Amino acid sequence: MRRSRLLLPLCAGLVLLFAIPARPAGAGTPAEPFRFPEKRHGKGELKYVNKVPVLRVEGTPEEIGEQVGVLALKPAARALDYPHGLFESFAIPPLFWSQAIKQGKAMVEHFPSDYRKEMKAMTKASGAPWDKVVVGNTLFDIKKMFFCSALLIEADRSATHGPLLGRNLDYPSLGYIDQYSLVTLYRPKGKHAFVSVGFPGLVGCLSGMNDAGLAVGVLESFAVRKGEGRFDPKGLPYALCFRMLLEECTTIAEAKKRLESLPRTTLTSLVIADRKGVGVLEITPKSVVLRRADKGTCSCTNHFCTELKSATALNVARTFERFDTLEQTRKLERPIRVEDVRKKLDDVNLGDLTLQTMVFEPATLKLHLGIGKPRASSQPLRTLALAPLLKPEDRVGRTMRD
Repeated sequence: MRRSRLLLPLCAGLVLLFAIPARPAGAGTPAEPFRFPEKRHGKGELKYVNKVPVLRVEGTPEEIGEQVGVLALKPAARALDYPHGLFESFAIPPLFWSQAIKQGKAMVEHFPSDYRKEMKAMTKASGAPWDKVVVGNTLFDIKKMFFCSALLIEADRSATHGPLLGRNLDYPSLGYIDQYSLVTLYRPKGKHAFVSVGFPGLVGCLSGMNDAGLAVGVLESFAVRKGEGRFDPKGLPYALCFRMLLEECTTIAEAKKRLESLPRTTLTSLVIADRKGVGVLEITPKSVVLRRADKGTCSCTNHFCTELKSATALNVARTFERFDTLEQTRKLERPIRVEDVRKKLDDVNLGDLTLQTMVFEPATLKLHLGIGKPRASSQPLRTLALAPLLKPEDRVGRTMRD
């Protein structure tokens, strides 16, 4: 694995430069891999579906938070050590950890009240330290070490006859965080039901799809044209923004409009698909620009491609080479299959950093998922039929138990 230089903004005016090794020093693997216990609590249930851990939660913010806390975060408490483990692995001075906590708490004050209630209920039910929960939900925005690659296919190029959104989630595993990958099915009261592929304790969404077939996946960007700004500490963490899109929107157009109305923290790209099309939203604290597919395919890595792109090329984690490899998909002269997307994502894997690989089918509400020991892209994808899971409460309960 080649080393990549990246920026870690911990507070206004503070930037730390360091390197991501292939396997951080001190990383280790437990003798027995972690497995989520299957259990019910209130309206919630955690159960393995096609060998994938699926957590179902629903109700008010307080009810959802309690269900997540009891069923997922409490048994997976080690996952909350991960942010501090990153700091230790890269020998970041303790001062910066204190600043991360301070800035994270300031950001939480700007959370919508429903998410603050959910987070507090989750913390109480799990017995987790508040500082760890705060940093776990804000560190994505106040640092840069989150890579990823994505490939999107329009319906007229797809063997499924519907759009496809495929993506790798690339992030340091520290030798264990890959064991805590979790699919969470949310049924928030009065909002769209949606599935989030992430980790226990994360209130926001990094990858997901709702009951209307709107699918999203986030990738960080590392450079932007002058004048756009790189970080707004008063913004809403991007994972929360993207959860809001799944709860409130049904199409790419609706999602773009809603995102433009939200205060945004930092530079990201959001790959997005609905039942009819695909695209990439390139996002800064000031702008949201939509990039559509070219000849039926759309690629995304860790740089902007629209007018937001930087005049200075910053090739973080071989972002340009990965992008060019994904672009080769356009040359296929036959319909593009889910397996083609997986193979192409494997071509751009980042080794131990590739923790999750997935392909969403918005038109049929299917998720094809690879999780477990990195690299996830090399594994056969397990299919989850999400349509029955996103039905009303009584149907969901029967499906989870079947």
